[in-house]
Amino acid sequence: MRGRGLLTAMLVALIAQGVGAQKSADRVATRQAILIAEDRRAPTPRDVATIRGGLRSKDPDTIRIAVRALGRLERPTLIPDILPLLKSPWPEVRAEAANAVGQAAQGWKEVPVRRSPAVRVTGSVRTLNGTDHADSAAAVASTLIARLRAEDEPSVRAALCQTIGRLPYTTAAQVQVAVAALIDAAAHDDTVEGRLGVVQGFESLIRLHIRLGAASPEALALLTRLAATDGRDPGQGARIRRVALQALATSDAGDDEALMTAASHDRDAQVRRLAMRLVRPQMLPLLKEGLADNSPMVRFEALLGMRMRGGGALCPASLAAVHDRDTHVALLALDQLAACGIDPDAVAALEHAVTDLSDAASPRGWHRAAHALVALAIAAPERAAAALPQFVGSRFWQLRMYAARAAASMKDRDTLEQLARDADDNVCEAAIDGLSRVAGHAADAAYIQALGRQGYQAVRAAARALAVAPQPPVTALPALNTALQRLNGEGRDNSRDARAAIIDAIEALGEPVRKPVRETPIASVFEPSDLRRLGSARARITIRGVGTFELALFTTEAPATVARFVRLAESGYYDGLTFHRVVPNFVIQGGSPGANEYIGDASFMRDEVGLWPHVRGAVGISTRGRDTGDAQIFIDVVDNPRLDHDYTVFAQVLTGMDVVDAILEGDIIEKVEIVS
Repeated sequence: MRGRGLLTAMLVALIAQGVGAQKSADRVATRQAILIAEDRRAPTPRDVATIRGGLRSKDPDTIRIAVRALGRLERPTLIPDILPLLKSPWPEVRAEAANAVGQAAQGWKEVPVRRSPAVRVTGSVRTLNGTDHADSAAAVASTLIARLRAEDEPSVRAALCQTIGRLPYTTAAQVQVAVAALIDAAAHDDTVEGRLGVVQGFESLIRLHIRLGAASPEALALLTRLAATDGRDPGQGARIRRVALQALATSDAGDDEALMTAASHDRDAQVRRLAMRLVRPQMLPLLKEGLADNSPMVRFEALLGMRMRGGGALCPASLAAVHDRDTHVALLALDQLAACGIDPDAVAALEHAVTDLSDAASPRGWHRAAHALVALAIAAPERAAAALPQFVGSRFWQLRMYAARAAASMKDRDTLEQLARDADDNVCEAAIDGLSRVAGHAADAAYIQALGRQGYQAVRAAARALAVAPQPPVTALPALNTALQRLNGEGRDNSRDARAAIIDAIEALGEPVRKPVRETPIASVFEPSDLRRLGSARARITIRGVGTFELALFTTEAPATVARFVRLAESGYYDGLTFHRVVPNFVIQGGSPGANEYIGDASFMRDEVGLWPHVRGAVGISTRGRDTGDAQIFIDVVDNPRLDHDYTVFAQVLTGMDVVDAILEGDIIEKVEIVS
């Protein structure tokens, strides 16, 4: 009997294990189906039903994936499906639902105010019978505010505050209701996470709706107080101060000298940087202190502030900063010497940098001379003209590109026409842009010739130059049609901007244009095995001559993006490409085969925006509109809350942020390795 009982127990255990394995397999299959439907943007009722089915799961992670997918479709008509999840027993689901409401509401931006589809919210939530999306947005906001008052979990309250701040309001009355709700939330939540949500809500509200009175005296008073709050958690407390200062900067509210003094001496470098943005001309001593800060980002912002508020102190400050130990600060200083005119010291410094090409023999050594040439072309064009030929003949295309920019400032049409024929499309683009400003339609022959280039950036620049008023020449029509036919035939999504520019030019001639439309969704590129394999994956990126940094990949939050990035990385796609765009105190961007923002991987990828913010070190996908990512990546070098909810975050820098900070325009990606 004992043996039979043991056997029975073993059979029960095996059956339970089998049932568990089957449930796990079913759960994976359900999630996969939801992700594929989301990635297709759910074009059929069946796709929408697949996602809705996930909401009925008993697994919180599956529900999160489903509610997030509904939000990413950006269809306001799906908000009634999302709102009940605000009462889920799982806080992570409630937070995701709050964010999904805000994302779904973005669909209201795509249609005229009076022609939005009606949203009917039933059950315990207010019913909406009108067709005016302004009324619908107000009703959704009312539901969120009511939920905010009842919610105890700080992370969920934070998500609710963020969504209340970013709804597409259309009236001042709606905005004032949101302001009052956020002020009330701050009064009843002393947690760091909750207050961070409040300031994030205000940052969005003021940035999006400042014209509707979002920057009320009461809102600014609260932000000023929170900007001076240390917080119990040094990291999150600093983020509260940063975001509050961002909102104050958007409001142009930097009159509180005590706050500016405290912020300029804050232990957090990003807070000090923001203080440099806010200081008034009468606070010039704070800017001068910032120029000596130990953080390059603070020195950079202080020097930038000198241009707007430094008056006569700009040129001496820029002359001193030319020798800054940080290259980004030194390059900004050279740029700003252009404003010093014929000041002999400024001209001498620029001439020295222009003529000293000793470092320009290496890929990391051309920047000072290039920036100095463009500045000299503005300050003393006759001096720049003497140096221009050595740049036009340089073996580095970047120097030739900067030569085109300098030639445009000097109105040197001959040099611009020469550079418009350059073998490099980035040089051609810069020359065409310059010719358009300098010669207008007198250089139409150069624009027509550039329509045959392979680089989309050059084709786009040429079409835009031809489209300039009064109208394109009729003789350009055959070349425009040929270029459009060629780009359509290539079938690459990222030729979109060039195609759009060509269509604009053709339509300016009064000619009808047939615009091809993709009939089927882009195929999904990830499989269940990808998601399992990449669950805890990291990426190691080596920059030639600089160093290595490592990323944590967010497979759960952005699975399709991570799968695409990993597939390309493992194929060697990124190896040898560059970071072609470097904007200090904002982002660096790279991964384009053409070293520009108009050429990337052939097919677009879907946005996977979510709750992870664009903080310093966040890694996103560059786009030029919704769902237009082409595998170019960017890295936030400071907190950029204005990018939240608009650009996918698929990774975060784990180690090596100092390497990221040191990257210069044109630095080469040696290799990208995927590690577990």
